[in-house]
Amino acid sequence: MTKQKTRILVVDDEEIVRESLAAWLQEDGYRVEMAPGGEIAIERMRSGQWAVLLVDLKMPGVDGLQVLEEARKLQPDASVIIMTAYATVDTAVKAIKMGAYDYLVKPLRPEELSSMMERLITQQDMMRENILLKRALKQQYSFRDFLSKSDKVQAIFDVAKAAAGSASTILILGESGTGKELLARAIHEESRRKSGPFVAVSCAALTETLLESELFGHEKGAFTGAAFRTKGKFELARGGTLFLDEIGDISTKLQLDLLRVLEERRFYRVGGTEPIDVDARIIAATNRDLRKAIDGGTFREDLYYRINVIALTIPPLRERKEDIPLLVEHFLERLCIETGKRLEGVSAETMDLLMSYRWPGNVRELKNILERGAVLVRGPIIEPADLGLPLSEGDEGQEGAESLREMERRHILKVLNDHDWNITRSAQALGIDRVTLYHKVKKYNLKEEEC
Repeated sequence: MTKQKTRILVVDDEEIVRESLAAWLQEDGYRVEMAPGGEIAIERMRSGQWAVLLVDLKMPGVDGLQVLEEARKLQPDASVIIMTAYATVDTAVKAIKMGAYDYLVKPLRPEELSSMMERLITQQDMMRENILLKRALKQQYSFRDFLSKSDKVQAIFDVAKAAAGSASTILILGESGTGKELLARAIHEESRRKSGPFVAVSCAALTETLLESELFGHEKGAFTGAAFRTKGKFELARGGTLFLDEIGDISTKLQLDLLRVLEERRFYRVGGTEPIDVDARIIAATNRDLRKAIDGGTFREDLYYRINVIALTIPPLRERKEDIPLLVEHFLERLCIETGKRLEGVSAETMDLLMSYRWPGNVRELKNILERGAVLVRGPIIEPADLGLPLSEGDEGQEGAESLREMERRHILKVLNDHDWNITRSAQALGIDRVTLYHKVKKYNLKEEEC
């Protein structure tokens, strides 16, 4: 929502405060109206819709908490910010427990108000987008939309369907690009928590400090730069599912913190002293061998047993190649819509190449390769040259395991060189994440000067 479309109601019995606040907000580009007291504010809520209510706590007659209580009934989607010159823990906690977004202490500073409004409107936009995406993706993430003829995959789906109806923690194992998050979303959509949010966090993408704040949230002033109280993923997933992707990459310190949360079903925000109950189903995923990590001392065995209540291992695409024609047909149907091109399919030579290729990036890489082909193809049939894959590699029947390893090494090096060693673009082209690509560069000892 743009600032021009954001309606704000300022409620304060002091005229100079009302007008000053309104002037600041209007200068920032918001649509602002004023109410001199709680009674008029409630009447305004009955006759119009507001995105934000900025309400003074102490007013004669109907006070701020009463306005907040009525706002929860009349306009539950509106965010209420309480203003008070009497900043006590009791009033602040009471207002937030009643549903207030946050509180501000008088005298207010324009920059503090502007920052809070920017953050609030961004959060409201994200919530609206999540609702729309959830509606749009509801069918996409059901089990029946997984395309597979593989007996291995069907057996996994049978277990996943049974597990979806339970509250047990689930661990999804598999290489990057096999569809671990898609499976997690399907489990969520088949569960009793499907009306709640699905919240995903990549444990490999953040440093220890940032991941701790991301998971548990933080209180205002908990560390330098913590200007506001922020909810973590555990809170945002309340009533739904929390998906912890790449859990094998978290530090040993955070592993202990996570173990305590899973055992006690409560946590504290960073810098907080009040316990918060966990009300989310946990699904974890990793492309690492956690057993090896335990033996190497980088992963806690007690945490492994805590998350490994129900384990699902998705096989790599090279072990279920009977799915490739089905997936090609599915992706091309979508690409016809996305690109506006009339694509009839792939040639026999192209299908042979797709069937013989090793697919280090699995289904995600297949999708990306086909997207490249759909963009570059000049006619209705995608030919091998359109894909950018090596034409003479992938014959697993004639080449040994060492040759396949070398094939993967040379293909990754080629993609890196094609993209001037830009890790982000290369990972996207390969259909894997940046962390996995870094691991493979290290694994194969790849150098930028190597041709």
